[in-house]
Amino acid sequence: MDDYNIIIRPLVTEQGMHFANTKNAYSFEVNKSANKIQIRNAVEKLYNVKVKEVRTANYMGKPRRRGRDFGRTASWKKAVVVLGDDYHIDLF
Repeated sequence: MDDYNIIIRPLVTEQGMHFANTKNAYSFEVNKSANKIQIRNAVEKLYNVKVKEVRTANYMGKPRRRGRDFGRTASWKKAVVVLGDDYHIDLF
């Protein structure tokens, strides 16, 4: 799996912006099969920063109903990446 398939998209939310400004922590939606080492290497390579810490969380899809049919939204994985003090990602 290459670096472009590990990081799916950055998560830009109000809470994410607060963590980016106060704790230098950025959140991303990542591939479900990626581990913390792969996420660290992908962020360092794609954004030219130094990663201090990686935290991950798996989110299960929620049950949804459309008419009489039942289904689920997609499950996904979130990674919160804490950068070194001298680094910053300009997307946020």
